[in-house]
Amino acid sequence: MAASAWIFDTQEESFQQDVLAQSAQQPVLVDFWADWCGPCHSLAPQLYAAVDALQGKVLLAKLEVDEGENMRLAGQYLVRGFPTVIAFVNGDEVARFSSAKTRQWILDWLQQELPEQLG
Repeated sequence: MAASAWIFDTQEESFQQDVLAQSAQQPVLVDFWADWCGPCHSLAPQLYAAVDALQGKVLLAKLEVDEGENMRLAGQYLVRGFPTVIAFVNGDEVARFSSAKTRQWILDWLQQELPEQLG
C-alpha cells in the first residue's frame, strides 16, 4: 500500500468506525479489491495518486475481500466485480465505479459525485 495519511486498510470488524462513522466528517472511498485481481493492481496506484492529490479531502479505505469475513461486506454492498470503489458520505453510499481507471478519470468522477465536499 502507498504510504499516505489518507489511505488505510479496513476490515469487517472495524468497517463501522473506519468508514461509516468517519464518513460523517469527510467522504470515505472504499476500494473492494482482491490480490488475484489484475485490474485491482492496475487501479491501486491511480487511486492512491488521486486521493493524495486531494490532500485529505477524501479518505481511502482498502478492503481486501479475500481476507477473513470481508467478502460479506462485498455481498452487503452488492459488489459484483473487482475492483469496485464506493464513496460514502454520512454513512451512506453516494456513488460507485468498477474496473481500472486513470488518476484523472477518478479526480473528475470525484468532482462530479462529491462537489460539495470537495469545494
